[in-house]
Amino acid sequence: MSFQNLLIENKGRIRYIIINRESKLNALNGGTLAELHLALTAAFADAGVGGVVITGAGKKAFVAGADISGFTALDVQGGTELSRQGHTSVFDLIAHASKPVIAAVNGFALGGGLELAMACHIRIASENAKMGLPEVTLGLIPGYGGTQRLPQLVGRGKALEMIMTADMLTAAEALQCGLVTHVTDIDSLLPNAEELMEKILSRSPKAIAAAIEAVNAAGTAGGYEKEIELFGQCFGTGDMKEGVAAFLEKRNAEFKGE
Repeated sequence: MSFQNLLIENKGRIRYIIINRESKLNALNGGTLAELHLALTAAFADAGVGGVVITGAGKKAFVAGADISGFTALDVQGGTELSRQGHTSVFDLIAHASKPVIAAVNGFALGGGLELAMACHIRIASENAKMGLPEVTLGLIPGYGGTQRLPQLVGRGKALEMIMTADMLTAAEALQCGLVTHVTDIDSLLPNAEELMEKILSRSPKAIAAAIEAVNAAGTAGGYEKEIELFGQCFGTGDMKEGVAAFLEKRNAEFKGE
């Protein structure tokens, strides 16, 4: 599968999806979102892929927002459909994936770019990263999950401050408020993302998928019940039997995702 706006690279069980519009600071447009849907769907369906790392080409930007030029032709219905389609085809697809997805934020992650990073399960950033949601400067609000995911990560007050002021956070500030979990120099960003992903991939794939689903249910009315349900289901997996046997036999587990 070939793409115009993405580069796809494999390293072992890790699939890199690189947004490759460096001259446009990797801004999201309709074509890029469509390609992301195809690339992500293929990665999640590929048994040889254990996890995905998303990043942007170059050192200046992860994704510096959406392609604003296309907004002028949209009315209320068009804007609603733009948001709904993005949620369904890309952002929620990532958030609810059964395989781990890490955002390696290299430079600017603004608007839809930050929303893309927030849809990922884990975010790490380079020291030069700048993150923000500037939509109110355009007379808009975040439309790809930003108003929902940002409060979960940084708290309601900080989220409202970021959204209403449109101010950017530095990488250090993002780390302090919990928006990212690690900050590193730009040259170490992908190696660190890879190291983190390899550690995750050494664990049970069945348990990782269940953990993602359970954490996604956090804060909902059925969150605790979902955890109970998924915990119980783990007892029916080969991974659980292997993990317990390995622990009792004092050896490393060899999980098969069964």
